[in-house]
Amino acid sequence: MSLYLLDSAILIDHLRGITQATTWLASMQKGDALISVITKAELLSGGTGDERLAAIELCEQFECLSITPPIAVAAAELRRKHRWKLPDAFQAALASSRHLKLATRNTKDFNPKQHGFVLVPYEIPPAQVE
Repeated sequence: MSLYLLDSAILIDHLRGITQATTWLASMQKGDALISVITKAELLSGGTGDERLAAIELCEQFECLSITPPIAVAAAELRRKHRWKLPDAFQAALASSRHLKLATRNTKDFNPKQHGFVLVPYEIPPAQVE
């Protein structure tokens, strides 16, 4: 049974060589984490050819959740309620519908004190963040 929905920030950190992200991802068992079509699109939309290849290979390690009509409705409600960007609302709706923790570093939108479904698995010093 999966435990986490990985936000793109976690996987981007790993691809950028942020040790905390790599260590946290390595601590998981196969199947503990999923990604969404949102995360996949965000990962594959940037970078050079080699970076995209690494992103593709990383995405292939996780089951990818699709957006269904009920998820779209839930995301719209969350967007209205919290004024989140639509991709963030989709992530929240997917995590909530599957009873998963959303693993993210996006505490601006997903304050773990306000949203019980949010997990910030590690922190990185500001000097390491681009």
